[in-house]
Amino acid sequence: MKVLLSAFACEPNLGSEEGVGWNTVLQAAKYHETWVFTRTFCRSFIEAELKDNPIPNLHFIYFDPFGWSDDWKGKQGLLQLHYYLWQIWAYFIARKLDRSIGFDIVHHVTYVKHWSPSFLALLPHPFIWGPVGGAEAAPKPFWKDFSRRGKIYETLRELAQGLGERDPFVGLTARRSVVALATTEETAARLRFLKAQNVKIFSQVGLSQQEIQELEKFPTPPEEPIRFISVGRLLHWKGVHLGLRAFAEAKLTEAEYWIVGGGPERQRLEALVTELGIADRVFFFGALPRAQTLSKMGESHVLLHPSLHDSGGGVCTEMMGIGRPTICLDLGGPATQVTAETGIKVKATDPESAVQGLAAAIVCLAGDPELRSRLGKSGQKRVREVYDWNIKGQFFAELCAEILHQKSG
Repeated sequence: MKVLLSAFACEPNLGSEEGVGWNTVLQAAKYHETWVFTRTFCRSFIEAELKDNPIPNLHFIYFDPFGWSDDWKGKQGLLQLHYYLWQIWAYFIARKLDRSIGFDIVHHVTYVKHWSPSFLALLPHPFIWGPVGGAEAAPKPFWKDFSRRGKIYETLRELAQGLGERDPFVGLTARRSVVALATTEETAARLRFLKAQNVKIFSQVGLSQQEIQELEKFPTPPEEPIRFISVGRLLHWKGVHLGLRAFAEAKLTEAEYWIVGGGPERQRLEALVTELGIADRVFFFGALPRAQTLSKMGESHVLLHPSLHDSGGGVCTEMMGIGRPTICLDLGGPATQVTAETGIKVKATDPESAVQGLAAAIVCLAGDPELRSRLGKSGQKRVREVYDWNIKGQFFAELCAEILHQKSG
């Protein structure tokens, strides 16, 4: 089978979007003759990896509109413009390439967002869209706790999503997809609104077998002090302020709350810690390299992840891999990953009830080591059965085979 993948973000040995792109590409190449469109910025990293680990049936085509090859860090507006233009370029390059190759399946992989089109859907071949996300939003009652900057961000994000969904090419992408994969229930609803005919829930988050084995090596930490940890950028929508209020509400004098990550909210969060009178039990570690971050997670007993609109939330999967339970809000990607067998999900109706629910979950897990152990073991089992990249690769291979069978039938 000849497969074309569109992976704007695609880079080895990274997480986030780049990791999703790279791992999807590797899995596709296990089963098919695979061509991949990606941007020129990724070329040196990919070629260095393939020099050490060549894959004969994997072919990369690198390009950028107008020769732009910047990484666009800190330039979100320019990055989005670049991405849109890149999608247009991709269509014309693919149309020419298709004449000589004759693709069987076309698959859009990254970026993982539903409100920007993939013009590759216009090719005369079955088109798989996603997994895509982006419809997740912080419930309006939670906005009152955001800084002015946070409220402006949420307003602009909501506006961008609304405008994106009104782009006729986004609707065309949805309608022409034979399968549209959504990272969350929220995005699935929007894909159906856009008239996608076949919508499935499928998380973009995954771990390699090597990563899973490494995570499972972390020993269980000593029982005391009981440690809760939050990991991620300190942004308003990550909800760490809710975690801090819940931790204070739980009144666990022998517990600690570790916060790993840096960002613009740190000063506000530190002020909140002082206001709540928990400065002696809360520790900010700043942004750490991945190995040190995982080490801190391994030294903790519970992941506290009160994010308000993650489409992914890969840290939840990593913590499950380590064998620790997760407390999260029943929103977005974390709500898809975490089950009743692996953690505790808290309803996110309003900040007050969410804090009460988080606090109750904190108290519950702090006082029940047997429950923590049971949830942790179930989490490791779920990671091996659902989030192993090999399992995901098999899913895509079977999906492609089914699509072609239906086409020929």
